[in-house]
Amino acid sequence: QVQLVESGGGLVQAGGSLRLSCVASGSIFRVNAMGWYRQAPGNQRELVAIMRSGSTTNYADSVKGRFTFSRDNTKNTMYLQMNSLKPEDTAVYYCYADLTVIIGTSRDLEVWGQGTLVTVSS
Repeated sequence: QVQLVESGGGLVQAGGSLRLSCVASGSIFRVNAMGWYRQAPGNQRELVAIMRSGSTTNYADSVKGRFTFSRDNTKNTMYLQMNSLKPEDTAVYYCYADLTVIIGTSRDLEVWGQGTLVTVSS
């Protein structure tokens, strides 16, 4: 079974930066999509950045120019570099992957990290 473990959240002041990391473990046959979501208090979970296989990364308008998605396939790790943070970026951030695994037969799974809290103070 594939697991995503994320880290890097914390408390920062407005204008600061954080880098979130998400490490996947387990046997992954294929990555169909991967990225980051966030959920602020009282809000629905929203897409932050997503990269679909064979495509470029799509970003939410609210983070364009400030956040950058990257990945290191050799380490099974994805990152979210967050710069120029704003109080409205405060949320629990979740990494996400749509994966194909082989458990007898190939299966597509949506896997989520446990969430990491980012708090941006004014």
